[in-house]
Amino acid sequence: MKKKVEILAPAGSFESMKAAVAAGADAVYMGGSKFGARAFADNPDQDRLLDAIDYVHLHGRRLYLTVNTLVKEQEMKELYDYIAPYYERGLDAAIVQDMGVLSFLKEQFPDLPIHASTQMTITGVYGAALLKKLGAERVVTARELSLKEIEQIHDKVDVEIESFVHGALCYCYSGQCLFSSLIGGRSGNRGRCAQPCRLPYEVRQEGQNMGKKAEPYCLSLKDLSTLDFIPDMIEAGIYSMKIEGRMKSPRYTAGVTSIYRKYADLYLEKGGQGYRVDERDRKTLLDLFDRGGQTDGYYKRHNGRDMVVWKEKPAFREGNQQLFDDLDQNFVEKQLQEPVTGTAFLEEGQEACFTLESQGKIVTVMGETVQTAQNQPLTEEKIKKQLDKTGNTPFYFESLDIHIKGGIFLPVQGLNDLRRRGLEELEKVILADFIRSPQEKNGQVIDTLQSGEKNSKNKIENAAFHNTKLTVSLERPDCLEVVLEEPDVDRIYIDGGSFPPGEWKSFVDLCHHNRKECMITMPHIFRSLAENFFDRHLKQLKSAGFDGYLIRSMEEPEYLRSKGIKGPFMFDFGVYGLNQQAQNAFLELGAEKLTWPVELNSRELGKLKVKGELLAYGRLPMMVTAQCLHQGTVQCDGTPMILTLKDRLGKEFPVKNHCAFCYNTIYNSAPLSLLGLEEEVGRLSPSSLRLQFTIESREETKAVIRCFAKKMLYGQEAELPYKEFTRGHFKRGVE
Repeated sequence: MKKKVEILAPAGSFESMKAAVAAGADAVYMGGSKFGARAFADNPDQDRLLDAIDYVHLHGRRLYLTVNTLVKEQEMKELYDYIAPYYERGLDAAIVQDMGVLSFLKEQFPDLPIHASTQMTITGVYGAALLKKLGAERVVTARELSLKEIEQIHDKVDVEIESFVHGALCYCYSGQCLFSSLIGGRSGNRGRCAQPCRLPYEVRQEGQNMGKKAEPYCLSLKDLSTLDFIPDMIEAGIYSMKIEGRMKSPRYTAGVTSIYRKYADLYLEKGGQGYRVDERDRKTLLDLFDRGGQTDGYYKRHNGRDMVVWKEKPAFREGNQQLFDDLDQNFVEKQLQEPVTGTAFLEEGQEACFTLESQGKIVTVMGETVQTAQNQPLTEEKIKKQLDKTGNTPFYFESLDIHIKGGIFLPVQGLNDLRRRGLEELEKVILADFIRSPQEKNGQVIDTLQSGEKNSKNKIENAAFHNTKLTVSLERPDCLEVVLEEPDVDRIYIDGGSFPPGEWKSFVDLCHHNRKECMITMPHIFRSLAENFFDRHLKQLKSAGFDGYLIRSMEEPEYLRSKGIKGPFMFDFGVYGLNQQAQNAFLELGAEKLTWPVELNSRELGKLKVKGELLAYGRLPMMVTAQCLHQGTVQCDGTPMILTLKDRLGKEFPVKNHCAFCYNTIYNSAPLSLLGLEEEVGRLSPSSLRLQFTIESREETKAVIRCFAKKMLYGQEAELPYKEFTRGHFKRGVE
């Protein structure tokens, strides 16, 4: 069977949408006035977006609406009224990040196709299968996946695969970045990224610079360009080739789209033997946008120094004006029209009759009664000239037959009216296939809370938490001993990649001996390396006797269940649930406990009805990335270590390389601490308070635990052993 490929173009404005369609895009993805991951694009208002849906349908294309941000509880009430007009107009799909939004749309608009955004960090078969089960027709893969990993998804899961083929690359796994959020309150998860990765930094180890002074742009990746890989991507099972760039110009959209259209068609027509890339097309792509070179991305490698910009972008590059003029003429300013076959019948004493046919649709309209000519009768040529004036309509006459009987006359206004009504009726009939009936709003609320519902009126006495437990998360095995000595710690999470698998059981036994639960922390990113790691140590995983599993990726519940491990599962804050519907969805997926999200403030957390664990202390992960700063500045030696990133303001961010799973975590420069906010925390009545330790020493770990126990559990005076700390988003939240 002949393969099919979709070229999917970005449309940050109505003009970009038109340019993309003219350049050969099969579909465009576009945001509206809310819920889109490009809040600062020139997103159209409702009427303009409805016009865009009509426009693409008249030209045989599709439009996908980006609803790909995390949604707060108070915003969920706006979602139905926002989606309904687009749904009724024939919206082709919604691209979704938030699990609550996915659940809501499947309930309210069950026949609206759902595409799982790359912001969901889908990195393998297990996550794709889960999203398929939840109703997603398509999965947008993480940009970091290899062709082999994508092929595995294609072979094992009956779901469409969409992957990025051109445009900007984030340094961080999409959906796992809090950098912009924490330093400026502009959340990338809500479409407001301030792009701190494009700024200069120093990479240091123990105070010494690791990189070259002239190469400070260590987090800025080159733009993706995959012309050479198009045959491999199609064969791996990628159906939709996605171009990034909703913040870029219509000219950029048109140029990139036309080139990917050309080469996808070339491979589909001639196969691998006839596939060659013209060097002039590579140059065109660089002329359209050049951040510091291009990269072929992650499709055939895990990471690489040559994917990074390193040096500052030149302040000025002379533009290719001839290219820009050609793009404007051929695509941006082009009036795209569809072919129509028209037949007009004009007979004395009869109503004028005009039949039009296009895209398999036929319409007939009747006009004024045709008169007998008093002087010079109308000729076929004159009638044809008048009816052929389609102007700014979506159509042009490919053929136009005129049948005259007798010496006839019809005023020019009558001919114009006949043409206008004929084209309007044809447009209406073509679009009618896409129109949906209004969907009755489903007001039913499924209550998944069996017990333990929050009491927002809960009061605390003497700032003491009589029923709240302390839990501790550890990444350093040498800190376990001091935690075991602390009587107020109820549960310990041990990092699966840092604590040796051969000793998992002994760690669990030690915890149990000291009357503490022991759960294993799964990796932030679950790809083939992680799967192989846990497959190799499956016997130890099952026999260790863990009291549960801290889930950090949507891949992990399905993987563990496939191995006969049923939990208990606790979902971490990186598996986002900013609204009640999302939290309910996680409970339905098997989560027995939830960690409250870190991007909500205390007032917003109070709107959630599911009891959760609250992060009260710890360095938040600013970025989780496939790139490795140690490998980029020195070399890969497979040794876990701590580096630091120093920014222009002198702040230093610890960077840890998790070699077992081959990813880096960049932590915040200062730890989060809710110490001193006992009253606000107490009103929320969390099920437990987590102290999360990443790079802290044994002494620091012990001091922090005792400090929080004294102050938060017993209401005694205590002071954090750090001069610098942050409240995170607990007070201010995010936009």
